[in-house]
Amino acid sequence: MSLLVRPAFAASALPHLVDALVDQGWFIGEGFLDAALCHDLHRELAEMAEREALAAAGIGRGDEHRLRRDIRGDAIHWLDRESLAQRRYLEAMGELQRELNQALFLGLFEYEAHFAHYPPGAFYKKHLDSFRGRANRVVSTVGYLNPDWPADGGGEMAIFAADDPEREVARVRPEAGNFACFLSENVPHEVLPTRLPRASIAGWFRRNASLGGLVDPAR
Repeated sequence: MSLLVRPAFAASALPHLVDALVDQGWFIGEGFLDAALCHDLHRELAEMAEREALAAAGIGRGDEHRLRRDIRGDAIHWLDRESLAQRRYLEAMGELQRELNQALFLGLFEYEAHFAHYPPGAFYKKHLDSFRGRANRVVSTVGYLNPDWPADGGGEMAIFAADDPEREVARVRPEAGNFACFLSENVPHEVLPTRLPRASIAGWFRRNASLGGLVDPAR
C-alpha cells in the first residue's frame, strides 16, 4: 500500500500567484509550502552545513564567476534529486512551471535551484537575477525553510519597485513555508543581514538559450 504524500503546495494558490506576477511582477505567499516538506529540507540543509558540504556562493556565470563576500555571504548546494524531499520540491516547481507556461506563454524550458545557507551576519546586496538581453532566467523563486523565525532574526528579503529601485515595496520574512516568486529581469531585491543561520532554496525558471543547437547549460 502506497503512503499518501501531501502536495508541496495548494494548487488553488496558483491563480493568485499568476495574477500577482502579471499585476506587479512579484508574489509573496505566507505558508505557501507544506510544513513537513520544509522540515525535511531544512534538516537536509543543516546536515550539509554541519559536515561542511556546502560551497561558497559567487556572483556571475561562466568565466565571469567570482567570489565576492562583500556582496553575498551564503553557501550553496545545487538540488540534484538525491533525496525524496528534493524530488518533491522539484516536482512542485515543475507543476508551477506548467501553470506559468499555460497561463502566460513564457516558454519556460527548465528549472534550476540550490539550497542557500546564510550564517549569522551574512547578506546579499541588492541585485537583479538576470540582465535584459544577457541571460535566460525569466522567473525567480525562493522557498524558506527556517521554523519559528523570530521577529528580530533579520534575514528578510527586501523587494524593490521595478521602475524605482530605491523604493522598497515588500519584505519576505524567512519563515518556513513562505514563498516568493518574481520576474528575474525586472525586480531588484536583496537579503538583509541575518542574525541567525538562515535556510532557503533559491531557484530560477529558464528559457532555452541554445545557440547552434547547443543548450545553454543550467550552471
